Amino acid sequence: MDHLPYFLTSGALVVFVIAVIVRIAFWIRLPKHLRWELYPLPHEPPDKARYGGSFMEDTDWWSRPRKTSPLGAVKEMAHEILLLSTVKAHNRGLWFRTFPFHFGLYLTSAAVALALLAGVLRVIAPPSFDQNLSTMARSLVLVIGVAGLALGSLGAAGLMLRRLTLPELRRYTVPADIFNLLFFVVAFGCGLLTWALVDPDAQKAVDFAANLVSFQWQPLPGSGLASVLPPLTVALFSLLLAYIPLTHMSHFIGKYFAYHAIRWNDTPNLAGGPEETAIKRLLSYGVSWPAEHIGADGKKTWAELAASNPTGSKL
Repeated sequence: MDHLPYFLTSGALVVFVIAVIVRIAFWIRLPKHLRWELYPLPHEPPDKARYGGSFMEDTDWWSRPRKTSPLGAVKEMAHEILLLSTVKAHNRGLWFRTFPFHFGLYLTSAAVALALLAGVLRVIAPPSFDQNLSTMARSLVLVIGVAGLALGSLGAAGLMLRRLTLPELRRYTVPADIFNLLFFVVAFGCGLLTWALVDPDAQKAVDFAANLVSFQWQPLPGSGLASVLPPLTVALFSLLLAYIPLTHMSHFIGKYFAYHAIRWNDTPNLAGGPEETAIKRLLSYGVSWPAEHIGADGKKTWAELAASNPTGSKL
């Protein structure tokens, strides 16, 4: 039982990585989506992106090498991911709840990453640096971790309350939505209790991370609450880590594809190019939809249906 928290954490990391890889592979293999092509697009060069222009303004654009700005896309993604700018612009009431939840999750993840990094440095750094590194790491883990747990708890509770009380949200809320938010509230709350009652200097957190990465899976010292709360917190966060990519909360992966493949994709469909090849392949697929207005019989392809008039009337 003393090694159980280490086994849970290691197993959760494996499940998380595998689930993320499977999700990415699934989305990569999906057919092309209908594109938005709504300007301005952040990957356009600054001289055009600033007013919503595009490469299509240039004379004979199809014969010229295309210029893009990857930095512009990265800046826009960072602004959206970190600040949830779209939610803020279109639903300020929701933003006041979802922003602290997501930002708290980011800070908590950063604190865990710092604790693991401190564990690695403790293993590889010379003994003379160990004390300084440990003190610095604990200070960072403590400040970032407590802030993340507090914001995450507040945001998750706010989102859950909003789903339960707002009529337009309540009708779309299923038990899984409440369970997911409650899971976060309990996990974040347990983390806060662990900090407040038995680990005020984050020493146990850093020691656990160091033991984990060095494979020295020793039980953490303590009795009473000190022997219960840290393993419980580790168990909850491990289960949460493994659970997230298995649910619709894996949108943190899909957001990249939604932006780059749908919202921002304006790659021109040129004769003989990769876009034309992909579209022709999709048009060759058979259609088995039973709806009469489609006119599919399981044998016709999308290309045949697109070139026909399913109503049979003359246009």
